[in-house]
Amino acid sequence: MRTFLLTILVLLLVALDLLAGGGGLGMASGVVLLKLRLPRVLTALLAGGALSLSGMQMQAIFRNPLSDPHIMGVSAGAGLGASVAVVATAGAGVLTHSLALPGAAFAGAAVVSALILLLARRVSAPTSLLIAGVMLGFVFSAVSAILQYTANEESLKIYYSWAAGSFEGTRYGEILVMALATLAGLLLTLANGRGLDLILFGEDFAALSGADVRRIRFGAMAATCLMTGTVTAFCGPIGFVGIIAPHIARRMQESSVHRKILPTVLLTGSGIALSADILSRVWPIPIPVGSTMALVGIPVIFLILLKK
Repeated sequence: MRTFLLTILVLLLVALDLLAGGGGLGMASGVVLLKLRLPRVLTALLAGGALSLSGMQMQAIFRNPLSDPHIMGVSAGAGLGASVAVVATAGAGVLTHSLALPGAAFAGAAVVSALILLLARRVSAPTSLLIAGVMLGFVFSAVSAILQYTANEESLKIYYSWAAGSFEGTRYGEILVMALATLAGLLLTLANGRGLDLILFGEDFAALSGADVRRIRFGAMAATCLMTGTVTAFCGPIGFVGIIAPHIARRMQESSVHRKILPTVLLTGSGIALSADILSRVWPIPIPVGSTMALVGIPVIFLILLKK
């Protein structure tokens, strides 16, 4: 029943987000709806679902309630790739008219993901893996900042627009890529569900129960890197939804069994992303989704901290 009501709520948010924009739905032509608003809404749905699913897995394997998809440095790798694109195409004008920026961002995320997956095979302690991911993020962020000093003003403006986070501007082909990445991540998560349940009780308990801890962790990291890397490439770094959606889902379902809460996690993440997109459009001048996501997410995180 709760999942049904949540589905209705998400559908209502979809309708509201389609209305959001200059003139509302009544003033919007079919071209505006199909080429601008519907792609934006579909992107928010997929991005929110993928990031929340990634956050659920990060919180399980690190047993940390504030872990999120970007904690392992994937978004920093995407930022480095985007910075390289900005510098390499300075003055060429190709960033505005091609997939150069998201393509480079995905390549950067893929490089970091490969490094993390390699570390996951070799590092046994989850805390050590977490620290390694955070350090990778700092290194890539530092290199990105250095590269940005050499870019021209026009390219930097495009980069900062990407870095602010947005669900706008995606094409249906890019949405299909996001959908396929989310589906692949979902299947990996389903296959890994029982292992994630066991690892919540500690790696020793999971190993004594016959689970392959490294395989579980590797599967979770692979799913997370795939989904987070793809979303970040097309939408920029979107924070907070991966932290708060799993907590809300667990409270709604009164359970931590991953296969049970998975649909609620997906719906909650999509609902939060849609809410942030709607909130970004109530101002006279639309503000970045990354900022409105913080307005939605930070109060929830404080509540989580206060209840611990």
